[in-house]
Amino acid sequence: MRIATWNVNSLRSRIDRVEAFVQRHDVDVLALQETKAREDQLPLMGLQALGYEIAVAGLNQWNGVALLSRVGLEDVEVGFADMQPYGDPAAAEARAIGATCGGVRIWSLYVPNGRKPDDPHYVYKLDWLARLRATARGWLDGETALVGDWNICPTDDDVFDVTQFAKSTHVTPPERAAFQGFLDDGYAEVTRAHDAGYTYWDYYRQRFERDRGLKIDFVLASPALASRVSGAFVDREERDPAGFAGAPSDHAPVVVDLD
Repeated sequence: MRIATWNVNSLRSRIDRVEAFVQRHDVDVLALQETKAREDQLPLMGLQALGYEIAVAGLNQWNGVALLSRVGLEDVEVGFADMQPYGDPAAAEARAIGATCGGVRIWSLYVPNGRKPDDPHYVYKLDWLARLRATARGWLDGETALVGDWNICPTDDDVFDVTQFAKSTHVTPPERAAFQGFLDDGYAEVTRAHDAGYTYWDYYRQRFERDRGLKIDFVLASPALASRVSGAFVDREERDPAGFAGAPSDHAPVVVDLD
């Protein structure tokens, strides 16, 4: 089975690219983040014609997650237990959706950005991750994948110049500790051993062309699922502005193969 995750940065804007991507790489399950629309606003007929069942969590033009599967889509959950709300009034955002696909429990996750270390959104990010970790401990016994845009660079190698991020989010010790907590509990990050490259390049000042990126998109697998991983890669071509017609997302898809 082939699983992919991709922060698509507006599914409506990139629906043609998504349809081409799943066909080009023969993807069985695709987790999307930043779909940026309600389900009724999304042009999904082409994907459905390709044989994909689709589950969407989207409230407005912000955030949004989805799962596309051609190997079954069962027991869909929007949000996880005790998910941290945000805003005034506080409400759950469209940042997590889970379903069982081909016997694997897959969660598409869009972790809050945090904005700045002194911003309330940063506190929200850490609380959101802590609540996800507490819930995800209960999923370790099965075949579970936590996939998506984590908005964290776990190591200095995951950022093109860590000194430029000295006062920024994504690299702070509390964020890195939050990510490490999932690994301490028993999850394994299964992509780095196969492809250690960046997954995100800002549109600013030709960051992609200069390879000044971040590695923030990951696949964390429970022990039973991690043992099935046979390969993984970052599809840099999909991020290349010269690669295909239309504007790319600022993230590249990450693809994982299971035996």
